[in-house]
Amino acid sequence: MRTIYIALRVFVLIFIFLPAAAQSQMAASGAGRWFPSDRGKLSEMIASFGKDAFSEGIEGRIVGAVSPHAGYVYSGKVAAFSFRAIKDNLRNPPELFVVIGPSHHLRFKGVALMEGDSFSTPLGDILLDKGAADLLVRSSSRVFLSNAPHVGEHSVENQIPFIQNLFPAARLVAAVMGDHTDETSLSLAEALVELSRKRKIVVIASSDMYHDPSYELVTEMDRETLLKIRKMDIKGLTGAWNTQSQNLCGIGPVATLMRFAGLLGAKEGRVLHYRNSGDDFPEGRGRWVVGYGSVVFSVKGL
Repeated sequence: MRTIYIALRVFVLIFIFLPAAAQSQMAASGAGRWFPSDRGKLSEMIASFGKDAFSEGIEGRIVGAVSPHAGYVYSGKVAAFSFRAIKDNLRNPPELFVVIGPSHHLRFKGVALMEGDSFSTPLGDILLDKGAADLLVRSSSRVFLSNAPHVGEHSVENQIPFIQNLFPAARLVAAVMGDHTDETSLSLAEALVELSRKRKIVVIASSDMYHDPSYELVTEMDRETLLKIRKMDIKGLTGAWNTQSQNLCGIGPVATLMRFAGLLGAKEGRVLHYRNSGDDFPEGRGRWVVGYGSVVFSVKGL
């Protein structure tokens, strides 16, 4: 009798908690801070950014883009160029976005992929692609599943409303890089190539650019950085980075995208747009200025 009672309790507990375990979801923590928390206002803001964004003369299929991740009032205009270019370039909407961002809060080795069924923003839910995430984990010893680095991390989160707005049927793999070593970057890039052989993917490297009080210094440093990205000079780009002078806060994601695009056959990047916070908010010059760039990589014959 006692055995039956215990078995019944176990069954009830499983019945109660199974739905919660089966349907797991993370939600945007930056809504109301990095971008509007109101669905209508967020949609209107992204649409207004898109009106000024354009892309012309891009040959081949866009396989990835660099997009900034600051508050939308600062960097949204630039991010719109990346996503508008993808929208205009692809005859069929991409089925899967892999968004790679740097970790601003946790230090760890490797790349953490978000677990669960979906991610929620004011625009609704975007489905997480578990099959794609599992393939990346199997393809690279440096990639693993964990939600911990994603909690409160805006670098990936700030890209998602743009995807939802322009590609409502797309799925997501959200990746946070805990280190930017060449080994981790190359391993992830090779895993992405494996994934691209099975799925039509677009990789988004989330990164802001130089930070400094000097508007002139930020502008010059970013000009040099964009030149290296355009030329796909990974060695020059990573060699110019150090903890005291970060040309890109997302150096790991950008280097990974460049490696991925190069492995697919890309020869150069295309710089679509550049601004910094001092352009739209000149009162910040001399106090704090941050640069933002939009770059896409395309491959002919895909």
